[in-house]
Amino acid sequence: MSLASPIRNVSDTARWVAIYRAMESERPDALFHDPFARRLGGERGEAIAKAMGGKSSSWPLVVRTVVMDDVVKRCVAQGARTVLNLAAGLDTRPYRLDLPKDLLWLHVDLPEMLDYFRDSMQAEQPSCKLEFVAADLRHAEVRRDVLARAAGNGPLLVITEGLLLYLEAEDVVALSRDLHDVARAQWWLTDLASPMLLKYLERRWQGKLTAGNAPFRFGPENGTAFFAPQGWHELEFHSTVADAWRLDRKMPFAWLARILSRLQPKSRREQMMRMSGTTLLASGVEPHG
Repeated sequence: MSLASPIRNVSDTARWVAIYRAMESERPDALFHDPFARRLGGERGEAIAKAMGGKSSSWPLVVRTVVMDDVVKRCVAQGARTVLNLAAGLDTRPYRLDLPKDLLWLHVDLPEMLDYFRDSMQAEQPSCKLEFVAADLRHAEVRRDVLARAAGNGPLLVITEGLLLYLEAEDVVALSRDLHDVARAQWWLTDLASPMLLKYLERRWQGKLTAGNAPFRFGPENGTAFFAPQGWHELEFHSTVADAWRLDRKMPFAWLARILSRLQPKSRREQMMRMSGTTLLASGVEPHG
């Protein structure tokens, strides 16, 4: 671990995000409440959040959480019977969302992170059927075994929150293909960066993230069209910038950015709106169950 970065590896970023959920939960006008987040983030999460800009950097993670919460609840209402959360980290949705008791939620992560989460949450009661799966998804055979297990209780919603950004493009292709062909998922909920966002983040954070073995990598030029060859199409795209204004969780000096954007060509403004977002992808496979 570098002295310049409290991040040791990609798993540590889950502690960072947990602290941002705690900050939002403690606001008088909170958009969601995660009573477990402060405990899960711990001292290391506090240190990471401080090093990465504190409250001023929390807004996109808060927006992402709100949007994903809403999409998850809608997919479940539309018939999802299983949620497969890959690289789930410290996600507490099975505990804090009102979910059907017979919904199967598979929380998948590396053994060390999974043990930490289970130990921290052992006294809590989830609202649905929660199962923990220890797996290193970088290994194709292990990944496909997990996906095949999830496929048996469809319709299936897959979540990859905060995962794709850390993968190489060829690894995203392999995962995308397996989610379609092996898991036979009906929906795929993920966050997505653009090359424009990667350049911005490289200037701001990449030194600390690279020092902590967690560099940002994936931001496709063609956005959600990247997933089309593997059988996925965009069902919804939620612009982080647009949702930040809608939810009143705007970045510092957002008013100035809005004024300046009006001076840009329409194509540039549209590019800015899709610089970062949460997307719900759909496949053409027939759901199981």
